[in-house]
Amino acid sequence: MGLLDGLLGYGSEVDAASLERRLAGILIDSETARLAFKIIRDVFVFTERRIILIDVQGITGSKVEFTSIPYRAVVRFSVETAGTFDLDAELKIWVSGTPQPIERTLKKGADVRGIQRALAEGVLR
Repeated sequence: MGLLDGLLGYGSEVDAASLERRLAGILIDSETARLAFKIIRDVFVFTERRIILIDVQGITGSKVEFTSIPYRAVVRFSVETAGTFDLDAELKIWVSGTPQPIERTLKKGADVRGIQRALAEGVLR
């Protein structure tokens, strides 16, 4: 991910296996990170059972908030691909009990089909 992309808040895909140490003690038995995106310091992780939002806080980044959203709480979602003149893709996830969606902007070339598939598999099972 380039510096400009990070400053603009565009997410880029990261190797889910590289998050193993960071997710130790958070993932349950037989749960693995399947797909992950990084936006500046924050990470959006898709597992077989849930979505994990990792929000790195403060100047030093020593304070971290982990938010778990089970797929059964996802009411709807949308994934918008990047276009010719629109250089970013967008992800919106509506969670039960919250009126506003969780929104993330992903840079062009992000695996939007993989995101769509991960969400559909989790929500529709």
